[in-house]
Amino acid sequence: VQLQASGGGLVPAGGSLRLSCAASGIIFSANDMHWYRQTPGKQRELVAAFTSGGTTTYADSVKGRFTISRDNSKNTVYLQMNSLKPEDTATYYCKASRVLPSSTYVANYWGQGTLVTVSS
Repeated sequence: VQLQASGGGLVPAGGSLRLSCAASGIIFSANDMHWYRQTPGKQRELVAAFTSGGTTTYADSVKGRFTISRDNSKNTVYLQMNSLKPEDTATYYCKASRVLPSSTYVANYWGQGTLVTVSS
C-alpha cells in the first residue's frame, strides 16, 4: 500500500494550493479518504474527509476555503485550498481508511506528508 502526497509549497497569504494524494495497493473506491495536518508540538488534526459513500466533512477552521474531492478512476484524492492563512501552515497528510469486510477492524494507511507554508 502506498499513498503519495504532493502539491505542497510556499504560498503568500490569500493564495491557493491544490494537494494530491495518489493511492495504490488498496481498493480506492471502498476507502474513506482524509486529509490531516500537523504542526510541530501539536496533535495531528482532521482537515477534511470524503467517505466512500460520498459524504464530505470539514474542520470548522477550513469550511468555505478548502474543498476535498476524489477521482476514483485515478485513485486520487485532492484538497483545494483557497484563501490560505498563515495558520494553515503545516505538514498535510492523507489517510485511507476502511472497515474490513466481515470485521470491525479498521485498516488505516497514511501518506508521507507534504509541507504547506503560508507566508504573511
